[in-house]
Amino acid sequence: MPDKKPTVALFLAIKNEIEALRVILPRIRREWYDELVIVDGDSTDGTREYLQSLGLPYIKQAERGLAPAYREAFLASSSDYFITFQADGNCIPELLPDLLAQLKHGYDIVFVSRFMPPAKSEDDTWITAIGNRMFTVMINVLFGGKFTDTLGGFRAYKREAILRMGLHEQMNEHWFRKKYSLMSTWEVGGCIRAAKLKLNMLEIPGDEPPRIGGTSKLRILINGSLVVANIVYELLTGKKYLK
Repeated sequence: MPDKKPTVALFLAIKNEIEALRVILPRIRREWYDELVIVDGDSTDGTREYLQSLGLPYIKQAERGLAPAYREAFLASSSDYFITFQADGNCIPELLPDLLAQLKHGYDIVFVSRFMPPAKSEDDTWITAIGNRMFTVMINVLFGGKFTDTLGGFRAYKREAILRMGLHEQMNEHWFRKKYSLMSTWEVGGCIRAAKLKLNMLEIPGDEPPRIGGTSKLRILINGSLVVANIVYELLTGKKYLK
């Protein structure tokens, strides 16, 4: 009997991204996923109405912030694989088949790296480029990683890898993480905890096109400070919350 085909959940966190969705959604082929999990953070630009016109259900985000959106999406899904995809135009949908193909080779996580040659980022400013590389070096040195991009949001996870890392429960580990949910983003947490557990990981190169419409939610000083706080927290807690 042939092995059962793994099921795939494709997760999109959105807020006021109607311009990008009109470009991106038609490029995502139905055979690439079993569950399309869209979490909307209270859009007011017609995004919700556009999704309804396509017959696409979405989850009304219950708690503000990116990390809560990831948690809500993961708990609402049941697939074997969980793909995080940025719907603002920064991710290339046509990379999804390659991402899935690599995951099926036995990897626990496959990352799309914007900084692995020949990939390039067309969305980074010089400030964010320096920050991205600085945090990547810190995580590699402190946790034994071999990453080229630790802040990219285009990734494919095996469900059991997420459960072992406890990414969906990070905010519940400490009151500080609950209050500052940006400290619990899956981008940083996924890299650090995967390195701690020595999971089987792979990076593949993938360009980052410029954002399509909308406005960036990135607040450089706040986001950067909370990345540092997360790194310190992970150093102090070791493998306490890992399985």
